[in-house]
Amino acid sequence: MGTVSEVILAEPRGFCAGVDRAIEIVERALKLFGAPVYVRHEIVHNTYVVNDLKAKGAVFIEDLADVPPGATLVFSAHGVSQQVRQEAASRGFQVFDATCPLVTKVHIEVAKLHREGYEFLMIGHKGHPEVEGTMGQLNDSIYLVEDIADVARVQVHNPDRLAVVTQTTLSVDDAAGILAAIKQRFPNVREPKQQDICYATQNRQDAVKLLAPQVDVLVVVGSPTSSNSNRLRELAERLGTPAYMVDCPEDLQPGWLGEGVRVGLTAGASAPDVLVQQVIARLKSLGALSVQRMKGVEESVRFPLPKGLGGTGLQARDGSA
Repeated sequence: MGTVSEVILAEPRGFCAGVDRAIEIVERALKLFGAPVYVRHEIVHNTYVVNDLKAKGAVFIEDLADVPPGATLVFSAHGVSQQVRQEAASRGFQVFDATCPLVTKVHIEVAKLHREGYEFLMIGHKGHPEVEGTMGQLNDSIYLVEDIADVARVQVHNPDRLAVVTQTTLSVDDAAGILAAIKQRFPNVREPKQQDICYATQNRQDAVKLLAPQVDVLVVVGSPTSSNSNRLRELAERLGTPAYMVDCPEDLQPGWLGEGVRVGLTAGASAPDVLVQQVIARLKSLGALSVQRMKGVEESVRFPLPKGLGGTGLQARDGSA
């Protein structure tokens, strides 16, 4: 078993404003309306967060048929299709929408350009709820491209009325490569005014780019279903630094650590700071003598809560975003 000489914390890491807002929506709904509050899909992709809210009275479902009439329903941070929205309205639920405002921005852009006659290419991962939600804003005319090979295969009706949108939690570098291939094949494609990949995804990846060369191994706190957490691990490995994801401190294996190693530690945007602190405690038990925090971007993004829940805006509560 190795011993850890030093832990360096990435900055920024952990909760983003959209995740913080989504959790706050569920917690406030529980306080105002009492348990159970139903949540379509995991509110954010983190096991600890979901289990914590379950203990407080949240019930997570995938099918709206599992929600009783008149119940309070929250849409997850990833967003939902128009079909899900319409079904929720027809069933008479009291709905609070925890879709991240940066995802909603993409939905609004899709609706606006569709009215202007555009088709869409969406860069994203098949099966991810955000992709299903964004593509589900339209009945047709939106095509998923997961990689450069998909760009070569995709068929569109009018390449001169084509726009591109992106899942918000992708690898910035991968998305740039796919976008370059799109622009090469479809020179008149319309890009978003500002890239769709969100500030938190960009900032956490930038921090890993700075941190990875300084450490012997990188540990990413995040759940297996978390897209942005997986991208952090992949990015470090691409830079030549062994990297591992842990959903809880018990997942951390001493065998990953050599003698006198420097460990970099970061957390995906849906991972709470309490888990980071628990992983630090485990690393200290394995011999870490010091914990340092790298310099990084300070995030001050705030998003308002939906009407009916009180409050005007909030920031991440745990100081990590």
